[in-house]
Amino acid sequence: MGHFNAHVMEFTPDPIQTTNIESAFTNPAKEASLEKGEHLMHNKEQHQQLAYYKKLCSVIKNDDRILLFGRTNAKVKLFSILRADGQCKDIKIEVQQADKMTAPQEHAFVINHSSGRY
Repeated sequence: MGHFNAHVMEFTPDPIQTTNIESAFTNPAKEASLEKGEHLMHNKEQHQQLAYYKKLCSVIKNDDRILLFGRTNAKVKLFSILRADGQCKDIKIEVQQADKMTAPQEHAFVINHSSGRY
């Protein structure tokens, strides 16, 4: 997962189901906001980033185990939001640093961790 895009993978026997969740704060949106001022751009980015994290929370909050992984610190931010949400207190969550991966590599990473290691 990253700050603007996440691959939500549901571990199913075969194949793993993947859903892409994207932030509304894209480069064109950033450029349009920046033209109106850096302060406005920063506020808009924070607002849309929080909406992105809430969207991710709504997708994964009914799971009992979650593995958050990726190159950026977005996974740590999402972890904090999930922990602050009272509905998510019973979810077992692991956070792992990971390099950039292809879709098959991401699936292998999830399968490896779903074998009871977390």
